[in-house]
Amino acid sequence: MLNIKNLHVSLEEEDKQILKGVDLTVEAGKVHAIMGPNGSGKSTLSYVLSGKGGYVVADGSADMEGVDLLDMEPEERAAAGLFLAFQYPVEIPGVGNMTFLRTAVNSQRKARGEDEMSATEFLKVVRERAKSLKIDADMLKRPVNVGFSGGEKKRNEILQMAMLEPKMCILDETDSGLDVDAMKLVAEGVNALRSEGRGFLVITHYQRLLDHIKPDYVHIMANGRIVKTGGPELALEVEQNGYADILAEVA
Repeated sequence: MLNIKNLHVSLEEEDKQILKGVDLTVEAGKVHAIMGPNGSGKSTLSYVLSGKGGYVVADGSADMEGVDLLDMEPEERAAAGLFLAFQYPVEIPGVGNMTFLRTAVNSQRKARGEDEMSATEFLKVVRERAKSLKIDADMLKRPVNVGFSGGEKKRNEILQMAMLEPKMCILDETDSGLDVDAMKLVAEGVNALRSEGRGFLVITHYQRLLDHIKPDYVHIMANGRIVKTGGPELALEVEQNGYADILAEVA
């Protein structure tokens, strides 16, 4: 689903290298988690894959289903099936949540040559998926994320993912700022979308999210590279001992 080879990335304005040779393959049907100390390059990886500006790719490649991601505009990546759930979802005053969701869904369908979803069909699907995330009708009517709590913003991100049905889902520290109940809801929403045709890359600091979203693989990132890969037990090791032992081992 996603194949990253020797990816080197710098900041455009500072000429500071952030990613220093990332290699990663995410298969369809699998959940890969990335953990690592602050400043290791985890969020930068998610931004570069989704097409955020301000970064320069100096070397390496990133393909999704064999197609070069780095050569595409952000909206082309989205239409091809890439989705990024933000760590800090932005507010969009004046744009209703329902309008935003329907416009996004239909613009992607149009880009793929598919029929747009009718208002009736959209309403039925969005209500059904919102209900499972405990998103009420009032939240659907409000402007996107305006006045939402941290938990509401994150649930709204998962609702967007459920409506867009992407092939490759990247979650950038979706658990940050969530209480236990909100995190369980978000995790349930993610687990409901797990399927053989979809890959997940979950970026997190904490084992607690991985208690609910069981990963197939856990990667430790440090100093712009993936330095160790293992199963779910690797996240438990980090939770108990921190990163010091792992970093010393791979130094």
